[in-house]
Amino acid sequence: MTELQEVQITEGKPLLPSPPAPDPGKDAELITAKLLQEHGQKHTVETPYGIVTITIHGTPKPKRPAILTYHDVGQNHHSCFDTLFHFEDMQEIIKNFVVIHVDAPGMEEGAPAFPLGYQYPSLDQLADMIPCILQYVNFTSIIGIGVGAGAYILARYSLTHANTVEGLVLINIDPNAKGWMDWAAHKLTGLTSSIPEMIVGHLFSQEELSKNTELVQQQRDILSHATNLPNIQLYWSSYNSRRDLALERGGDHTFKCPVMLVVGDQAPHEDAVVECNSKLDPTQTSFLKMADSGGQPQLTQPGKLTEAFKYFVQGMGYMASSCMTRLSRSRTASLSSAASGDGNRSRSRTLSQSSEAGGPQPPAPTMEVSC
Repeated sequence: MTELQEVQITEGKPLLPSPPAPDPGKDAELITAKLLQEHGQKHTVETPYGIVTITIHGTPKPKRPAILTYHDVGQNHHSCFDTLFHFEDMQEIIKNFVVIHVDAPGMEEGAPAFPLGYQYPSLDQLADMIPCILQYVNFTSIIGIGVGAGAYILARYSLTHANTVEGLVLINIDPNAKGWMDWAAHKLTGLTSSIPEMIVGHLFSQEELSKNTELVQQQRDILSHATNLPNIQLYWSSYNSRRDLALERGGDHTFKCPVMLVVGDQAPHEDAVVECNSKLDPTQTSFLKMADSGGQPQLTQPGKLTEAFKYFVQGMGYMASSCMTRLSRSRTASLSSAASGDGNRSRSRTLSQSSEAGGPQPPAPTMEVSC
């Protein structure tokens, strides 16, 4: 019987290629990018008026501005903007732009109270901090989204640095300085109401306050347990000491970029936003009045605001292929021309409506939208 011999066969060429060795540097870079997208990267920026904290999401996109947000009194960037920027449809926008959230000095989470006698910056000085922020992040232009006091700050910045602002979304803006009657009413209210209650009244509509909605309860709880309440009071005082923006339609002192004004119907700032709209260039301004949104439309109606913002950036030439859904299907939204000095609101149409003549007509550049 023939003896079996063991023969060793050497494979000249492997049938399956070996997997490439992992690149620790590239893996770490991907993990870091994902963390930046989800949680953001916090930085402190020194300015002539103190240190300001910013949180950056995303990576720079060539030839695109950054979206820069600024929150209202009694809030920080988390409580003011998380609901909006975590909304599902907003993710498409975040992928196309870097987002820079600004926390006013002493408003960031965990901020200690300023020492007694600390001179808090005025809203004008807070606006003058923004060039330092842009220099720090190496951006030359922004699209600003501000709420309340933050809207005023971005508006003030835009008036003095028009060449760096490509667009503004101003929610609940009050461009007017407090008159003597307002000042007296504010002082009288201060004698009978605590700072947290005054700020809650600034943030929410009377209907929301009377119903004591969950959002109102959350804000009251935040303010009542805030370790930085003295800082919040300083920001509140700066807001109530603001100067008049002195906007004038057709004059030199106005915004040079597209503007979208946003306010909830029955919101405490509705009249102020309507007045602001009457002072702006109607060819550059859109007015969005949101039904059932109360005093904080970015928190109660993030879907509608996201859709409107997509239209806004499309009008600026960005995200041309973005898919529109909610507002384009709406048959109940009404558009009318902006409130001008004579209060004329004679034209009305839905967002997808054509003219009576049958041919498509462009909508009025400045519109009031109830949706």
